[in-house]
Amino acid sequence: MSVSILNDTLARASHWPLEAQAELAAYAAEIQAGLSADIYIPTAEELAGIERGLADADAGRFAPDDAVDKIFARYRPV
Repeated sequence: MSVSILNDTLARASHWPLEAQAELAAYAAEIQAGLSADIYIPTAEELAGIERGLADADAGRFAPDDAVDKIFARYRPV
């Protein structure tokens, strides 16, 4: 990909709704985190999700096996 394609994309994105621009910025931050050797620092929203998940696990709230099987079935090759 050339720099001009990236610049064109960013120029178009500057006219997107703010929510879409924020989503693009979040994707870019994820890519940057994956490219750098730095330790990933989760956002406050991600930390809250982690805390909710841990609290659910501590309380024994897990998805039933049949619900998990149904989800996996969608993505297994036929």
